[in-house]
Amino acid sequence: MALFSVLVLSLVSCMAAAPTAMVADAAKSREQRIAELQVVDCLLPGQMRMLGSRPYMTPRRPATLSAAECQTRGGEYVAYDRADYKTSLNVWMETAQAGDAAAQVNVGEIFEKGTGAAPNYEAAIIWYTKAAEQGNKRAQFNLGTLYEQGLGVEQDKVTALGWYRQAWGLPEDGLVFQSAVDKQNSVVLTELNASIRKKDLQINIMNQQLSALNASAGLSNDKALQRQVEDLKSLVYELEQENKKVKAKKIIVQKRTDNLKLRTPTQMVAQASFESKGEDVKALDINFGKYYALVIGVQNYDKINNLDTPINDINAISSVLADQYGFQVQKVINADDVAVMEAINNINSQLTEDDNLLIFYAGHGARLKTGDIESGYWLPTNAEAPPRDTFWVANEFVTRHLARFNAKRVLVVSDSCYSGLLSSSPGFLMMGEDAKYTNEYIKYKASKRSRLLLASGGDEPVLDSVGGSHSVFTKAFLAALKSNNEIMSGPQLFLKVRGSVEEMAKKVNFNQMPEYKTIKGAGHEVGDFFFVPKSKI
Repeated sequence: MALFSVLVLSLVSCMAAAPTAMVADAAKSREQRIAELQVVDCLLPGQMRMLGSRPYMTPRRPATLSAAECQTRGGEYVAYDRADYKTSLNVWMETAQAGDAAAQVNVGEIFEKGTGAAPNYEAAIIWYTKAAEQGNKRAQFNLGTLYEQGLGVEQDKVTALGWYRQAWGLPEDGLVFQSAVDKQNSVVLTELNASIRKKDLQINIMNQQLSALNASAGLSNDKALQRQVEDLKSLVYELEQENKKVKAKKIIVQKRTDNLKLRTPTQMVAQASFESKGEDVKALDINFGKYYALVIGVQNYDKINNLDTPINDINAISSVLADQYGFQVQKVINADDVAVMEAINNINSQLTEDDNLLIFYAGHGARLKTGDIESGYWLPTNAEAPPRDTFWVANEFVTRHLARFNAKRVLVVSDSCYSGLLSSSPGFLMMGEDAKYTNEYIKYKASKRSRLLLASGGDEPVLDSVGGSHSVFTKAFLAALKSNNEIMSGPQLFLKVRGSVEEMAKKVNFNQMPEYKTIKGAGHEVGDFFFVPKSKI
């Protein structure tokens, strides 16, 4: 028993004697592990690569790694002064300046955190913007937070929403985004209107006081009173300048609100494509090929008067073409000049030599005369007012693309002023008012290439609307398509539309004469364009 006690005491004594060395080692190990787990700005060594039989070394590259991983991969980092932002900047700056978006975000975050120094939000904005414009989601989100809080930039919650939208991948015309924008714009405009009313009231009161002081000062030589007059004038001036800034901001917010609600962004339009390749349309033992429609509507303008009906027009036309005639439809709404031109340019990649393409344009049109040559234009949303043709889309641009299109049959329908200038050919109609195409004639025409224009008017202005939801021309165009249940040729469509347009225009004492003609220089081969209802397929 005594021996057992001695052994136990000895064991206890051994365990108690270890703390100083063992605890110190444990503490050191823990501290080292914590250090290894820290995330550091690591500068990795270059890699040896082979180009054919010749070796070469790649540049050193920055990475955000744990200290342990940086060590394992042979990287370099500063272990003791991570609080010094200059050290981190040295790791990332060269790559960021070379255009690497990930490095640019890291530089922005270093400036925003202000590690070891005061935050530099202005510098963070610069670097985040560089990365965000390259599509970096982290940079887009970080920019949104700075705009929302007003750090490094004037607080702008609508702009913040725009960056959040891009970071989250939401479409600009999506309901979630639009509802958030509408709500925020409403708040901002309410605040701006309240501020304007308050400052207007203050300015009015101070002007009344100034008039009274001026009258008193004019009756005496009191220098103190004269100084009050000058001080009050200075205050009134400052208030007026502040009010001008607020009113200017209101205009910007209001304009941006309209653009956010109605304009399809250029980059989305630039990717214009049809959702489906569609199916060949076959009738009367004829394969008419696939049918596509590019439908362009411009209703809201930055620098000229808006129109009333184009968006309603193209939405209704798109539905009829898709539902009743089987077109694959691509809509472009309130686009600028680049977006319109890119949409026209990009659709050719999906067309084959057996296909049909209808291009419908609804919006402002204009003309310019140079010497004896008169040219027509489509006006996109950023167009300047005539005679300045900045950002206008020339008819020549459209017709030159028609010449290169793979499609066999192309019909351009233009509902705009001076739309007849799209073609210099004389108007024609190779059939009588009551004539009908025979099956043999349709087969003959269908085998030929066609480049045709149906214009809402000639070299003259045309009506937008006369109180209805559609323009006079589009109303007639829709009626002709909806009422048709046969294979309808372009001339047959024209006859129906022309009579209706003339009749409606005369009711408001206006002369409008639609035109139907070939487009010269675009590859026309006496073919025609045919509308084939689904019921005939």
